[in-house]
Amino acid sequence: MMKFLPILAAVAASAATAPAAAQISVEGAGARADGRWGGEIGVGYGIGAAGFRLTPVVGAFVADGDTRVVGKVEATYAVPLLATIGGGVRVGEGDATPYATVALPLLPLVSVKGNVGDGYYTLGLKLSL
Repeated sequence: MMKFLPILAAVAASAATAPAAAQISVEGAGARADGRWGGEIGVGYGIGAAGFRLTPVVGAFVADGDTRVVGKVEATYAVPLLATIGGGVRVGEGDATPYATVALPLLPLVSVKGNVGDGYYTLGLKLSL
């Protein structure tokens, strides 16, 4: 345990110096993309202030045993205790798809999240850390 104390101290120091408005999120959803039904998972790092947030997300779309890397960028506004709304762009398979997004809080750190774009639909959960 003693040999891990310097690592834990470094992690704690990094967390303490991180901007208060920064937020890591993990999301998982059922999805319709690239003409197929499957699942989409992603990890994002959002930065913002006064309710506005810009979040780049790196993830994967899994369908029929095939996994494809996807990237997204979302710009959102949070209405406290009500919803987070906004828009984004998903890049995968060489094309970019703009979409609308909404997240409704279930618990303090968990939201139900959906995305709707041209041929792109998701519904799932988002965990904000």
